[in-house]
This record gives sequence, structure tokens and C-alpha cells, in this order.
Amino acid sequence: MYKAFFLSLLTTVAVAQTAPTKPRRIWLDTDIMVGMKDKTPREVDDAVALLMALRHADKVELVGISTVTYVNYGYDVTQKLLNWYNTPKGGKPARPIPVYRGSDTLRDIGRENDATRAMAAALRREKMPILAIGPMTNVATLIKNHPDLIPQIEEVVVCAGRTPGLPFKPGLEKLSVGDYNFEMDPEAFRVLFDSGVRVVLSGYECSVYTLFGKTDIDFLDVSKRPGDKWLYEQFRPWQKFNQELFGVDGFVPWDTTPLGYLTHPEYFKYYTDIPVRINTRQSDTDPTQTKPYLEVSYEYKDTKWRAVYAYKTLPGFEEIVLDVLK
Repeated sequence: MYKAFFLSLLTTVAVAQTAPTKPRRIWLDTDIMVGMKDKTPREVDDAVALLMALRHADKVELVGISTVTYVNYGYDVTQKLLNWYNTPKGGKPARPIPVYRGSDTLRDIGRENDATRAMAAALRREKMPILAIGPMTNVATLIKNHPDLIPQIEEVVVCAGRTPGLPFKPGLEKLSVGDYNFEMDPEAFRVLFDSGVRVVLSGYECSVYTLFGKTDIDFLDVSKRPGDKWLYEQFRPWQKFNQELFGVDGFVPWDTTPLGYLTHPEYFKYYTDIPVRINTRQSDTDPTQTKPYLEVSYEYKDTKWRAVYAYKTLPGFEEIVLDVLK
């Protein structure tokens, strides 16, 4: 009897694992700047998130991509990566993914641009989530100018936020860093939360233990795929720069955990319906200044803002991210 039960259970599990499911159609808003020439290397995690989305096309389908901050460079490098990695599968041509330029200044909430017009048009056609892995300026403009489309936004998944008192000190905890996406445009987050749209926060706390070390990318240097050598030439300097700053030869691909919420939600632990507040106090990156903090706590009783907050990555997710490049 037990043997028959377990055989039946195994069959059920196998069917559940192989049953076809439609990928979730999403919009990606990104401040991608991998490879941009500057005095120091530029961060690369938006590029890893883009590759991860393309790699897991069975789970998410990119309806469109919009850039925020350095939008012309972001547009060009996104097209370059799509040309290399949005490759045909099963002999069928890959679906082209349109890319649009958004806010370049982060100081122009309410000013329409190609990105906000394209997002609005897409949302008029269908409901979908927005994966926002840069500052929220484009998303805030969309919400402010098109409040009728708020019901069409299933959720906005954001790389930002923290629990109270959580220091952002990667690596050997030598240096504090800011909550970049939030701090570049706090007002955009006010627009986002005031709208009542469902918000998912997945930032430093959830991502910090996922690390790309030197040996994790060495194969890119000898790969024959067209884009891999170029990626290695961007990733390796970023790893070395992180070692200078944080004492660890490697980098955290921060933006992969917000995407992971959409592709592999079972690999995270969450606080649900947790109150959110913007608190202002002494800066942890410049003691001579004060700054705002985007924080979540069930003890906040004086705010109507709520979010889902991913606070822990479970074993196995790091391997999923590492497998993206391989």
C-alpha cells in the first residue's frame, strides 16, 4: 500500500514539475551602466539581472525595457546585451524586446519621456508587474501622469529599503554605502507609496550574501561566445574595485533578488503587509549631514504605507544566479 502511495506521489510531483506554465510578462526599468567609462569601474548588477531575465524566459517575458539615469548609454549597452544574449531557442527567432529612454536627471517627476509613454501604452493593453532596479523616477512619473493605470500595475518590485538600524556595510564591513536607488530620488518613492500600488522591497539585507568571486567568472575570459569576453572585461575590474572598498574580491549582484522574487519566489523569506516609513536622521555615509532612510517595521503605527519585504535568501538561490552566466 505504501509503495503504491509513494509511486503515486512521485508521479504527481513529476507532473507538477513538468507541467508547462506561461512566463509572467513584466516591464523592466533599469539604471544599467555596465562598461560605462569613468574614473572608477561602474556597477554591473543590472546587467546580471538582465541576463538572468533572458536566461529564465520560461518564467518571465520582458514586454519592454526602460532606462533611467545615463539613459543614452543605458539604451546603447542594453541593445548590445540583447544582441548578444537574446538569442534564438529551439530554432525560433527570439522576440525583439523594445528599449526606451527615460529620465536622465532624476529631478523631473511628471515630465513624460519615451519610457513613461511606452510603459503607459503597455499597461493599457494588459496588467503586469514593473521590476524597477534603479531610481523610481520613471515609475513615479507614470503613476503621477496616468493614475487611471494604477489598477493595471500588478506590483512594483524594487531594489531598496531596510529594517531600522541595518547598516549597509558589504564585505568586511569597512565602509558604509547608501541605499542608492532610494536616495537618488526619495520623492519618487513617496509618489509610489501614496498611490497604493502593491510594492515589493528586496534590497541589501536580502542580497548581501550572494557573491560573484573571481573563480565564478573566469570561464568568461576563455569563452568563445561573442559577449562573454566583453562581460569579463567589465566584471573583473568591478570585482577588484569592490576589494579595494570592502576587502572582498568579488561583487554582490544586488538586482538579482528583486528579479528572483518574480522567477524563484520560493527561495526567499518575507515580511508581508509590513508598514513603511521614510525617516530622517544622521547620515551613515557622511556624519556631517542628515539623510532620509526608507525603513520597514511592524512597530510603525503612524503610516498607511505597506509593502512585502524580502529579508532573507534561502540556500540554492546563489547557484541559480551563478548559473545565469554559465
